[in-house]
Amino acid sequence: MSIVNVKPLGNRIVVKRKEAKTTKGGIILPDAAQEKPRQGEVIAVGPGKTDEKGKHHAVELKTGDEILFSSYAGTEYKADDGEFIIMSQDDVLAVLN
Repeated sequence: MSIVNVKPLGNRIVVKRKEAKTTKGGIILPDAAQEKPRQGEVIAVGPGKTDEKGKHHAVELKTGDEILFSSYAGTEYKADDGEFIIMSQDDVLAVLN
């Protein structure tokens, strides 16, 4: 399945995590020893959510935004075209662009 077929619901977004880098000395660490980057690009955005009073709140992010998110944010999802994270807009700490 391709990530193109995934449509987030509510105030959720789909994020492509940035690739991990090697150390300054050029040492490549095994995946288990590396801390995963907490930066990524927004790939898809949900329609927003409706509160208890019936007021609709749209998602503030848009496709293409570079974001910084919390360490344990969202749920990882593997597709044919890579690994992605589906998370709530509330897990986003900042927009970087």
